[in-house]
Order: sequence, then C-alpha cells, then structure tokens
Amino acid sequence: MIDPRRLRILRAAADHRTVTAAAAALYLTPSAVSQQLAALEQETGHTLLTRSGKGVRLTAAGEILLEHAHAVLAQLERAEAELAAYAGGAAGEVTVAAFATGIAEVLAPAITRLRQTRPAIRVRVRDAEGDEALRLVLDGEADLALAVEYRGAPREDDSRLWRVPLYAEPFDAVLPASHPLAREPQVPLSALADDDWIGPYPGNPCHDVMLLACELAGFQPELVHSSDDFRAVVALAGAGAGVALVPRSALRGMEREDTVVRPVAGPAATRRVFAAVRRGAEGHPLFRPVLEALAEAARGLPTD
Repeated sequence: MIDPRRLRILRAAADHRTVTAAAAALYLTPSAVSQQLAALEQETGHTLLTRSGKGVRLTAAGEILLEHAHAVLAQLERAEAELAAYAGGAAGEVTVAAFATGIAEVLAPAITRLRQTRPAIRVRVRDAEGDEALRLVLDGEADLALAVEYRGAPREDDSRLWRVPLYAEPFDAVLPASHPLAREPQVPLSALADDDWIGPYPGNPCHDVMLLACELAGFQPELVHSSDDFRAVVALAGAGAGVALVPRSALRGMEREDTVVRPVAGPAATRRVFAAVRRGAEGHPLFRPVLEALAEAARGLPTD
C-alpha cells in the first residue's frame, strides 16, 4: 500500500528538483526526505528518481506515479475542504448517477427540494442507463445511484451497497393501433408470443424485466428491434414493427394515434427503483439529505 504522505514528498521533489529545496518546502530535513523517497521506491518496487547534476529528476516510473499523486492529493484536498465545511453544516457536491425516467420522476423534484432546504448541497447529475449507475458508485465515480432491480443486480444484502427502496411501477404493453388486440382493455402477454418484439439492449435492466415477464407467460420473445430510448421503441411500435413492454412513467407525453397502450392482464412486469450508496456512507452528512429528498420525492408514486 502506497503511503499518500510520501506522494506529497515525491511531488515536492519533482516541483523543486532538489532534495534540499523539497525538504525546505515541507519543513523536513533533507535526510528525512531522502528516507521517505527511498521507502516509496521500496513500496512501489521501482526507481522513481535519479541524480541529475546537483538535483534530481523523475524516471519514467516516477512520472507515472506523479500523475496518480496529483489525483490522490487533489482528492485529499477536497476531503479536507468538505470536512471544514461540515463544521458549519453540510456543504459540497454530490454526484448522482441515474437513468432518464428516474431523473424525471424523483431526482429533479429532489433537487428542487434541496435547493430550498439545503442550498449548500450541490447535486451533479450523470445520466447512466442500464446497470451503469451502480458500477459508477462502486468504482467511486459517483456518490449515489438511482437503479432498477434486475436478475443480475447486486443482492439486497450485498455488503458493498446500502439501499433505499423508492418506488415500483408496472410495464404496459405498447401495440400498433392496427394490432388485433388493440381494442382489448387488457392484454395477456401470452397472446403476444408470436409477435415481433421491440425492447432495450441486453445489460439494460428493463431488458431483463421484459424477458422475465415473457418467460413467466410461457414464451421467449423474438427481439427484432433494439433501442434503449423508449421514445424510439414507441415510434417503432407505431410503425408496425412489433410490440413492446414499457415502464408506465416512460410513456407519459408519448400519446400517438398510431399506437395503443394497454395494461398487462395478470401478473405485470414491474420496475422496482431504489437509491444506493456505498455501504458505510449512508450517514454521510452530504449524502443523507439527498437520500431523504429522494425518498420524499418518491412518496405518492406507486410502490407496488
């Protein structure tokens, strides 16, 4: 494990180009700087500095490590700044990765609430379709995710994540207006077994929900057309290219004369949406208000 304090010494040596000047900048003795740099070389297994006249210069390995040192030290600086802000109340930025309709349904209303109640918290949004949102959180590229349950998702007891259930919504059947079942008030999925299907790409949780619903209805759908954009899915259905299952909230504002939307008869496919942070971060003074605002925004949405 690399000691980040030694990364600071490496950067000082690179900036000042002599051990003596680096030691003066860090209020250390030259021998202490030399000892720490030697220990860093032992930790990494690489020679990081070479003598050049009266000074030092970085080796190729040293240049690589320096780039990482800049990133690590910048993050530590941000941590110190945020901790100082916490003394007077939570202040800082929270990055939230979410899929498009989750942004519209709960994240945007939550941001409105936070601007009124916690103006020192800034929310940065990253559109992350499919299972990307959870990956971004686990990789440390986002602080919080809005995600959907699917068979490949981390389990509820996953030790890496702490989750808050937000809402659940049914999928409706989208048919061409000319479809034989277009006049029915409800559509059994089994009646669509011989149709061409339109749906999201594999890796998108909605793809998995669609497959599972069709499997439970006794058939494997023939997925002819693929798009992660539900507006495109509905347009293709209107063109007579096939049938689809689409989350109800994603259909708002998409009324078209060439398509009909019908509830599914019997057990319906359901999209269950939750918020997630890395386990242990649920009490973070920046993340907790965002989670609370999301939960508040989700109230009144269907939960079953």
